Amino acid sequence: MRFSSVFALVTYFNLPTAFAATYGLTDNWIGSAFLSAFVHENIPDPTNGRVTYVDQATALSQNLTYAQGNTFIIRADDTTVLSASGPGRNSIRVRSVNTYTTHVAVFDIAHMPEGCGTWPAVWETAETNWPNEGEVDIVRVNDESPNSVSLHTSSNCTMPVTRAMTGTATGLNCDTYATGGQACGVSGFDTNTYGPPFNAAGGGWYAMERTNSFIKVWFWSRNAAKPGDIGAASVNTDNWGSPIALFPNTSCDIGAHFGPNNIIINLTFCGDWAGNVYSTSGCPSTCVDYVNNNPAAFDNAYFQFNSVRVYQ
Repeated sequence: MRFSSVFALVTYFNLPTAFAATYGLTDNWIGSAFLSAFVHENIPDPTNGRVTYVDQATALSQNLTYAQGNTFIIRADDTTVLSASGPGRNSIRVRSVNTYTTHVAVFDIAHMPEGCGTWPAVWETAETNWPNEGEVDIVRVNDESPNSVSLHTSSNCTMPVTRAMTGTATGLNCDTYATGGQACGVSGFDTNTYGPPFNAAGGGWYAMERTNSFIKVWFWSRNAAKPGDIGAASVNTDNWGSPIALFPNTSCDIGAHFGPNNIIINLTFCGDWAGNVYSTSGCPSTCVDYVNNNPAAFDNAYFQFNSVRVYQ
């Protein structure tokens, strides 16, 4: 009996799973609260997209950022035909003022950008020390692909093939340089996790939990059953069921590979990823030409957030 008990404990603690916890609400952003909680980054696009990220004053004056009541919207310009030799399409990239280590972030999203050439993302990283302090891509996709949840790290961080998650691993090495920027991803989700099906369903909730033992991501569609504590003053992730993506610390020291990260939400066009897959997307012309000459095509290229809540 004693040997069996010890063996059972050893086996249990070597499984690629991790313990969840209860967290209390520390940040609750709704409507105009986003304007002081996030910085509009007027910077060149690090992913080389056909985009010009504008500052907050410009975003508000051009109605590319809108905050009122329970609504926060960030969108791209949908009226301007671009010169081939001029700057890219005006759009938004916001970064949270606060940084986070161990935490849960819950994104209540009513609408995501859609349209040929769009590349929206919801993610966390430390811009000034990337990728040494890690990156978690919670939403990273275009209309033609299912969502992909992934980690980007420095060297010596890999993931096991078999994990307690509903998604399917698309890469096991999280080292972004060794994998040509692909890193370790998880995909194979329902179509309503992004794009027109997501929007038609009224959106849904993405949630990410980060600890030194694991990183998990969940998704619940608007009309599907979700945990009862979503939106509450505290959450217990033990009750949230299997995540769509799980990244355990089995062969990756998460505490060493991830530092204090900001939340970043942005919408770019074409660029290093969306531009490379454009030719197989079924969209017309080339990515850059399409973005330049079809502003009305981006009428639905916007994020609408009901809230973002962070628990620690």
